[in-house]
Amino acid sequence: MNANATKTAPARARFDHAALDALSTQGDPLADETVAEMFRRGEVGDLNTLMRFFTTTGDKLPEQLPASARAYFEATSMPPSWVDWDVMEQARLFFMDNAAHINTGLSFAAMPATYAVPRLSRLLASTHSMAYPSRRMANTGQFVTYLMQTNSFAEGSKFIPAAQKVRLLHAAVRHHLRHGGHWDVEKDGVPICQEDMIGGQICFSLLVLDAMHRLGIHMSEEGAEAYFYAWRVVGAMLGCDMSAVPENLAEARDYCDLYLLRNLGPSPEGVRLNAQLMRMYEDVVPGTFFDPMVPATVRFLVGDTIGDWLEIPRTAWDTAAKAVPVFLGLLETIEDSSPYAEWALDKAGSLLSGFELASLTRGRVMHHAIPAELKSDYGVKPPRTGRWVPPAPVH
Repeated sequence: MNANATKTAPARARFDHAALDALSTQGDPLADETVAEMFRRGEVGDLNTLMRFFTTTGDKLPEQLPASARAYFEATSMPPSWVDWDVMEQARLFFMDNAAHINTGLSFAAMPATYAVPRLSRLLASTHSMAYPSRRMANTGQFVTYLMQTNSFAEGSKFIPAAQKVRLLHAAVRHHLRHGGHWDVEKDGVPICQEDMIGGQICFSLLVLDAMHRLGIHMSEEGAEAYFYAWRVVGAMLGCDMSAVPENLAEARDYCDLYLLRNLGPSPEGVRLNAQLMRMYEDVVPGTFFDPMVPATVRFLVGDTIGDWLEIPRTAWDTAAKAVPVFLGLLETIEDSSPYAEWALDKAGSLLSGFELASLTRGRVMHHAIPAELKSDYGVKPPRTGRWVPPAPVH
């Protein structure tokens, strides 16, 4: 008997090109069917008007809501049954402790990284995101803030209605791009496909944690995993196929490495989107002296390869950006020195996050509306036990 016959075959990787190829052909059946029905009945305009009056969990659905939309909102009105609320509370505390750092990771790392995926940049260039980059950033910031509030899934919160609207918005974009002649499905797959939906969830979780690690922010393993878990819940609420979503940070790294390897690259749309995003950040920062720190910080967090693809200028401020972890490390030392210092810095971070969001939203609530047409042109801190270190890259 062959001695090798008794050896166990190596386990097949959960994520490979074949798996992601399959995900690139899939959308979100529930939301897609809802949107298609609304377009067939000419109900999109009525829905957009009525959605402005449906912003809080527990609100009664408007009487005039189209029947096709009513069934969707009723079917998606509850969080997944498998949610572990203790872990969600850990995620909320992690966010409270790191709000400013998380917003920095979202703004200066995760968002620019999505612009280095040509397929996503072309998609965004086909919508109003090219003309209004602040809207996307404001929507994202407001969405995360809703998610991380104490009552995010309870009656009176705004998170579940926001998630329901974002899911419909994604389906509407898919509908227009597929049926309006704006998208080559054979070449680029289904727009906002499952591969990209899961990839986006990972960009806003793992890449944010990576950015925080690069900035020298102290995080526990438990806190980092809880933050990722919260984004798994978001993925479920936004229609991701949970059988394909990574279950933990190690699996997320596997998916992320392959997703970026398959999809990263330069594009003129990505350059334009990122340039507009950086100009927007410069407008938010008072004065002009520190404006060069915006591109320097983005380049520091995304790396030189993506920085060059996005044509982020190299300046003498690049050296200053590399000193940011030293400064943040000093703040952490001060924070650990006394409960008062900890409270003061956490409060300052919370106020800074609020200021950033208020600057982007101009103090308004951001409403998610289904586009009728696409653009024709393109509390108690968790214990600090251990320190989170990003999983090693997959070779």
